[in-house]
Amino acid sequence: MSGLRPILKGFTGRSIAVRLAASSVFWSFAILLIAGLILSTLYRDTTERAFDQRLLVYSNTLASNLVAPGDPDRDLGPIGDPRFELPLSGWYWQVARPNAGPGEVRSSKSLFGGMLPSLGPVSDETFGQIRRGYGKAPDERGLRIIERDIDLGEDGRFIIRVAGPSDEIATDVRNFVFAMTVTFALLGLALGFTTLLQIRFGLRPLANLRSALGAIRRGEAERIAGEYPQDIAPLASELNLLLDTNREILERARTQVGNLAHALKTPLSIVVNEAENAPEEVAARVREQAAVMRDQVNYYLDRARAAALAGTLGTLTDVDPVIDSLARTFAKIYRDKDLAVELAVPKGLRFRGEKQDLEEMAGNLIDNAAKWASGKVAVTAEIVRTDADRTNLRLFIDDDGPGLPEAAREEMLKRGRRLDETKPGSGLGLSIVSDLAALYRGSLKLDASPMGGLRAILELPGDRA
Repeated sequence: MSGLRPILKGFTGRSIAVRLAASSVFWSFAILLIAGLILSTLYRDTTERAFDQRLLVYSNTLASNLVAPGDPDRDLGPIGDPRFELPLSGWYWQVARPNAGPGEVRSSKSLFGGMLPSLGPVSDETFGQIRRGYGKAPDERGLRIIERDIDLGEDGRFIIRVAGPSDEIATDVRNFVFAMTVTFALLGLALGFTTLLQIRFGLRPLANLRSALGAIRRGEAERIAGEYPQDIAPLASELNLLLDTNREILERARTQVGNLAHALKTPLSIVVNEAENAPEEVAARVREQAAVMRDQVNYYLDRARAAALAGTLGTLTDVDPVIDSLARTFAKIYRDKDLAVELAVPKGLRFRGEKQDLEEMAGNLIDNAAKWASGKVAVTAEIVRTDADRTNLRLFIDDDGPGLPEAAREEMLKRGRRLDETKPGSGLGLSIVSDLAALYRGSLKLDASPMGGLRAILELPGDRA
């Protein structure tokens, strides 16, 4: 069993179809191999018994001639098979008294003066038994030998040996094994084919369920449709219930986030307006702190809203129009620097999430690049495969600005960190992008840009239409 553990461990992550197919192939091969070994052994035994029966017929003929009236040491003559007359034909017989010398042995002409080997010592206890075995002919050819004893009373005892070529047995067995191997191979192929058909037919409902879930994830459906066997119908029903519950939770979260936004932003606006009547120093301090509070409120409200939306299924956003709109907007905002925003976003790329979140993340990154660019920002998008079932959208935002030292890149992703206090902003932009990306199980990385400035690499769940 310990030897099977590495093999079984290798199939842990495989699909059910692969596990069933591998199991079927393994056990079919094992069963056919064992059956083949048993059948070949039984056939060899049967062939040997049939061959021995032929030799026994010849030995009975010799025994009949030996016990016929007359001198028992006379010439016994032919026994009806011409192969015993051909020298070294492989078919031989020999009759002799126990412990007889070479000159006292009678044999077939085919033995050509040679002698057949004994199958063992003969004693009073074993005399009379029929012995079977293998030996060598005078020409070293393999023989199957039958040896029996005859007691003629006053005329003494005789040992009759009859032999035939053992390669006939081997040839019959070899032909049988070849035919059996071909038959079992065809049977194995047929079993494998029918097993694959059974697996395909039996697992079709699971494939349909997986396809239905994929349609929901791509935004092509809202619920799992269709009928399923009673084994997995409860699973489909529970998934539909989970989807409905998820939508209800999402709606409640949206409502609560909206209410909280209004509840906090309105008092802040009132505070800022009331500060206008205060002395200038106090008014400036209130406006500054109110702006910080508003940024913090927006930051955490965005995180709460994104946390509610990021796990939802079926939401898809086309990337090309969002990036194109952002590029036009920031080109106008930074027209004083004659900013050029170059796009390389193929059509058909989609983000598996809310449009507002993509606008938030891409907008913050393009805005950050535009602030530091000398005059050019480039946005590139592509789809990358992360494993057999998942693909990600990868965005590259490059600028030709001064860049950022490697040691400072990780620091810039922390909330509130700013490279230059003279630039506008709260220092929350990159932190918001990093947190939103993490909620979608994505990532944000900063690297050196081929354009000389900073490169932001945003990876999010996505696919191609």
